Amino acid sequence: MPTNDPGDTTTGLILTGGGARAAYQVGVLKAIAQVRRECCVVTTNPFPVIAGTSAGAINAAALACRADDFDLAVSNLVRVWESFRAEQVYRADSLGVISTGARWLTMMSIGWLIARWRKARPRSLLDNTPLHSMLHEMVPIERLPRMMSEKHLQALAVTASSYGSGLHVTFYESVHDIVPWTRSQRIAVRGPLSLAHLLASSAIPFLFPAVPLEMSGNTEYYGDGSMRQSAPISPAVHLGARRILVVGAGRMHEPPGKRVGSGDYPSLAQIAGHALASIFLDALAVDVERLQRINQTLSVLTKEQQGATTLRPIDVLVIAPSQRLDDLAAQHQGSLPAPIRAMLRGLGVTGEGADARGAALSSYLLFESAYTQPLIELGVADTLSRRNEVIRFFGWDRQPSSEQPMPA
Repeated sequence: MPTNDPGDTTTGLILTGGGARAAYQVGVLKAIAQVRRECCVVTTNPFPVIAGTSAGAINAAALACRADDFDLAVSNLVRVWESFRAEQVYRADSLGVISTGARWLTMMSIGWLIARWRKARPRSLLDNTPLHSMLHEMVPIERLPRMMSEKHLQALAVTASSYGSGLHVTFYESVHDIVPWTRSQRIAVRGPLSLAHLLASSAIPFLFPAVPLEMSGNTEYYGDGSMRQSAPISPAVHLGARRILVVGAGRMHEPPGKRVGSGDYPSLAQIAGHALASIFLDALAVDVERLQRINQTLSVLTKEQQGATTLRPIDVLVIAPSQRLDDLAAQHQGSLPAPIRAMLRGLGVTGEGADARGAALSSYLLFESAYTQPLIELGVADTLSRRNEVIRFFGWDRQPSSEQPMPA
């Protein structure tokens, strides 16, 4: 992972994917804003480099577009996520469910009978048209160029996965002239970011429809950026970050002790939830371990050996949920709109609390305040429990009244 000037301490932020689970990120950011105020730090933006994936891309863009006032940006995110309703993200009314989810399930069961009727083929389980309108209010994307020209922000990146080429693509804007990078099965593309990039990055496979984006003069359909994302920390490093805060949307490690599973044949919901966990969670844990190994290797090299490589140590702080979000979602499955519950019942999502089934899947769809508020509270609690680590990471114990300015 090549980096810029070794004297540079540019801080990056990585916000991962996870649908409704991304409320946890907002809690972490809320706590960081609180600690920052308590340390009397007065500069505008603690994260010159911001990168996001899936729902994390939406949160990342919302922060970046208000980089001139970090506290205001965070409070706006908190306001949105604390009062979330599923109908703000996808159609949750009976007619909307019938036109997408019900048809989708029908196609799975008797699709061979009606395959000739192309108009009957829905593109996803849910219709996320309401999210289009919400993004216009939540993410003032037109402010992004000004945030960079006024040096409140150094770079923003969002990722998506092309269904056509199979490539994992990082779309980015940057103040500095950073050459797009290419790795196996993943590339970077520089250019103006739009709300369409956020919709593409957050298009969870099967749940939300793919989004067309233009790249190199060709139009391809893109889905959730967590798919095929083998190195989620990489964009922030390429964009110049030397220390990186990573906010996960699921437990990085399971608690000790044996977790008893069910002996019943898995429902479609269980299988889907397991697949989504693989998409959203596994790559991050692997990438963090890889970065830690690189840091350990560099620490034993001589200065001469370090000078012969482009690799530099990256200071990483990972904050991830201390509780299983599946278990938290199980307590609130009844908060889903009735038409959505009826549709998901066909996939095996049933019950609530101890009787809940399929909570792994519903944890990504529970855009309801009954679920998002506890997630925000968990993010706040987890971060404040590591308050001293956070302060040391940012150097706020050494510079209580200022932060290092963004490189010119």
